[in-house]
Amino acid sequence: MDIQQEDYKDELFVSGHRACHGCGMALAVRHILEVTGRKVIVVTPTGCLETFTSPYGYSPWQVPWIHHLFENAPAVASGVAAALKAQGRTDVRVIVIAGDGSTFDIGFGSLSGMLERGDDVLYICVENGAYMNTGGQRSGATPSYASTTTAPAGSMSMGKPQLKKDLPTIVADHGVPYVATASIGYLKDLRGKVQKAMTFRGPRYIQIDTPCPSGWGFSSDRALEVARMGVRCGLIPLFEMENGVVNGVVKVKKKIPVEDYLKTQGRFKHLFKDDRGRKEIAELQKIAEANISRYGIVGRADEPGSLSSQLASAPERMME
Repeated sequence: MDIQQEDYKDELFVSGHRACHGCGMALAVRHILEVTGRKVIVVTPTGCLETFTSPYGYSPWQVPWIHHLFENAPAVASGVAAALKAQGRTDVRVIVIAGDGSTFDIGFGSLSGMLERGDDVLYICVENGAYMNTGGQRSGATPSYASTTTAPAGSMSMGKPQLKKDLPTIVADHGVPYVATASIGYLKDLRGKVQKAMTFRGPRYIQIDTPCPSGWGFSSDRALEVARMGVRCGLIPLFEMENGVVNGVVKVKKKIPVEDYLKTQGRFKHLFKDDRGRKEIAELQKIAEANISRYGIVGRADEPGSLSSQLASAPERMME
């Protein structure tokens, strides 16, 4: 075995993919699989992740991986889980890793069915806020007033007018045992939530904020910075829920204005061209303030209920 092979022998998501430089999704998948280990079967619908990890003749996946239609990841995963159960293979787990287009929109009905049936599947949405694979069209996960190719900003529009769908709450309302949100800007927290989700049986859901340099319009070396700013301003709250109850929140010591976060991204540049965008910026600030109030985001990292304090004693392999 040469040095290069030795370096990758324990990696489960390796070179061979064609993600854009600075892709938050690729980073998230690497850390997800480091936590889950090899005894998983990954199901991925059509989307960015499927496209950049399946060029002919190459694959970064070092675990069994299934690609299928845009709309039926939960159904396929449910079938795999049922087959494993029939075979008595309780040590192999099923994971869906899908984008927000298939999760929030095209496959939403299939997801609801999987949750209602109680199938033993961990569903992870690596969310970049649009259909980036096909040109950046708006999705149910696109934030309000972002400019997309199907909701472009212009003289008669300030971008997408609708609110982003609150999918974690919708999922939790199905009565599932574990729901969480995470971000590539906080990898220790992300890894801890994946590890915890793997201790449950039944349907589980994790939604990961994965900034997209090409779709959002920022330099590829700023993905982690942009991700952290989204959390610090309150637009991307990081929390976990067990049986519908919020029991942990990532605290922010000092919040930043939403405006600082928006300025980092080309998809919001129209809000700063003239005074017309001030109203929309104020509306986004209200959304952030509502999240801060709802989840108690601002506070000390060591106070009760803080995920930061819970992760302080995490195993070394979970450290960033």
